Amino acid sequence: MRTMLAAVLYGKEDLRIEPVAVPQLGPGDILVRVRVALTCGTDVKVFRRGYHARMIVPPALFGHELAGDVVEVGSSVTRFTVGQRVVAANSAPCGTCFYCQRGLENLCDDLLFNNGAYAEYIRIPARIVEKNTHEIPDHVSYEDAALVEPLACVLRGFEETGVRPGDTVAVIGLGPIGLMFVRLAHVHGARVIAIGRRPSQLERAARLGADELLLTDEPSKLQAAVRSLTGGRGADAAVEAVGQPEAWETAVHLVRRGGTVNFFGGCPANTTVRLDTGLLHYSEITCKASFHHTPAHIRKALDTIARGIITARDFVSGTEPLSNLLEVMRYLMSHNGHMKTAIIP
Repeated sequence: MRTMLAAVLYGKEDLRIEPVAVPQLGPGDILVRVRVALTCGTDVKVFRRGYHARMIVPPALFGHELAGDVVEVGSSVTRFTVGQRVVAANSAPCGTCFYCQRGLENLCDDLLFNNGAYAEYIRIPARIVEKNTHEIPDHVSYEDAALVEPLACVLRGFEETGVRPGDTVAVIGLGPIGLMFVRLAHVHGARVIAIGRRPSQLERAARLGADELLLTDEPSKLQAAVRSLTGGRGADAAVEAVGQPEAWETAVHLVRRGGTVNFFGGCPANTTVRLDTGLLHYSEITCKASFHHTPAHIRKALDTIARGIITARDFVSGTEPLSNLLEVMRYLMSHNGHMKTAIIP
């Protein structure tokens, strides 16, 4: 039996790097040698909580943002050959259920998730091979390509928010996800108000195109600050990229009448928010939540990266070997909003 080193999540903050069997392939699967696996805020949440209701149930292989090389293909695979550089998403929809038939593949009744990026090799299941795996263009690095999955989620959220050129967009939370929203809004001709917890986050946001920078050390003053920057009206749209109920509640107060709020950050399980019904009703505020991605957005994300709009140098702060993953996760858990680390198996 061939073995490889992989990260296995056993429970809350219980992550071990240990030998496991190299995955066996079915007819439609491919085996990818992982060249880069990126850390993710979702992985940090899973590490802290010990599970994810939809994505992973321990004990399980861990990690989902990756790029690498095809080293083996199943007997029925025709789209890929050994030696190709590929990026694979962490899921694929069934294509036939109620939601898939209505263009909501992210809500698929049988959404197939795949984990195991923090390893020397990963098996890409046939459905993901067919629907959500792509060859990496020659000029795109592995690190850049590995950003496809999170960027696809952000692209979908951005489209759902309906931002138009000339709009003012307030982005709350300046981790990698929030900064991707900042970049996309800037590229699409919007004025961006970036709201973060640390000066270093605001500096990154400015480099990516933010026009106005606000610290969240006094949340009660944010509404007045945003209104002062928008002629007293409020932002046309606000994106919550923190994943905390208090930030959801704050976001609603930052938009103008007729504005849109996207609750993008996933909050802890069983949490609730209190919203001013009069404000929502009489100001006609649209509240949306965006979850995950679709195959179309995976393709759009790879194209966006290939055009150089999103690059790893803006979102990846360093590299570490697989053997250091536990220390990296502990660090990220205590440094919320930190940039991504590239794990090199």
